[in-house]
Amino acid sequence: MKRYITILIVMLFFGSLSFAQTLDEYYKIAAENNPGLQALYKEYEAALQKVQQVNTLPDPTFSFGYFISPVETRVGPQKTKFSLTQMFPWFGTLKAQGNVAALLAEAKFQNFMDAQNKLYFKLATAYYPLYELKDFVRIEQENIYILKSYKTIANQKFKNGTGTMVDVLRVDIMLKEAQTNLEILRDKEKPLLTTFNKLLNRPDNEPVQISDSLKAEILSDDYRKDSLVAYNPKLKALDLKLQASQAAEFAAQKQGLPKLGVGLDYVLVGKRTDISIPDNGKDVLMPMVSISIPIFRSKYKASVKEALLMQESYTLQKQELTNTLFSEYDMVWFQVQQQLQLISLYEQQAQTTQQSLNLLFTSYENSGKEFEEVLRMQQQLLKYQKMSATALTQYHIAVEKINYITSK
Repeated sequence: MKRYITILIVMLFFGSLSFAQTLDEYYKIAAENNPGLQALYKEYEAALQKVQQVNTLPDPTFSFGYFISPVETRVGPQKTKFSLTQMFPWFGTLKAQGNVAALLAEAKFQNFMDAQNKLYFKLATAYYPLYELKDFVRIEQENIYILKSYKTIANQKFKNGTGTMVDVLRVDIMLKEAQTNLEILRDKEKPLLTTFNKLLNRPDNEPVQISDSLKAEILSDDYRKDSLVAYNPKLKALDLKLQASQAAEFAAQKQGLPKLGVGLDYVLVGKRTDISIPDNGKDVLMPMVSISIPIFRSKYKASVKEALLMQESYTLQKQELTNTLFSEYDMVWFQVQQQLQLISLYEQQAQTTQQSLNLLFTSYENSGKEFEEVLRMQQQLLKYQKMSATALTQYHIAVEKINYITSK
């Protein structure tokens, strides 16, 4: 076990560099082309536009009035009235509303970052089965090659009278089964390629570069566990939403204060024809100041209460997510260690099985007996080789899951 682990450590970086580079290239393609990820980024950009909407003054009000029955004044009859009014929220209200929108937009961006990390994880989990399939095909092809050589030897021994026809039929049965398995494996490639390419938003049959070799890395204890909370985008998004709800509470308090308004009235006055007086027909210009009286307080109190309740909600959500991340990390870490142990076991079992197979085959060549045991041992070797490939695939998927929940 220790010897195998040492070998893995030595071979790790030399065996996996080309794979990492290839997968990083696919990550880049996915980040640029995946429509779901692009849609979330558009949501973030749309949320940014909200900032400008809420921290801008309300539109001024212009009104026009016509006196059907002119109001007679000393300087002439009032005929037409124009009014222009601009309302101003209480000091700091617009800034507070802008802060809420900006924080919520930043939370959208953190959701986008989490979606990007999740996309990378999906891409990796779609890649590794392709590697596993490639390894299965290689193992099955080697198995077919060996079975064909066994069939040739069994035929020769039957012709020489040192073997039986049953041995030939047994290996022929296993050979046909192996060839069928190989065809099934090749048919399986198409749906796997489709799954992978669709994450990249590419045609289904686009070729995918698969690594020729994959190694298992012995990770340090509590690998990246310190990043579990510090860099998680979903936790950052909840922090930003909590800050936004605090800003919303402040904004709601500001909205409950009076609003100030300034305006200007301009009245067109007709001239009097019956008398000559100073300022005859002089138009009226009247500046105005107004103030709203927020006496209906229930809606403002409800807004403040809503913000307080959302603060409590986000705090509880953050605690729940933190607990989930830690429990999920421990489970995935167990899977990593489990697959490492299985890889070591299957490699050792395959090595021992190969030694036993060599001895059995040597005995069969000399005596022409126990050919059934040779075939059984060959199938046992095939099983361990495939189980080793599966354990290696599951190991890397588990590592990618750790990278995802720790936001690597």
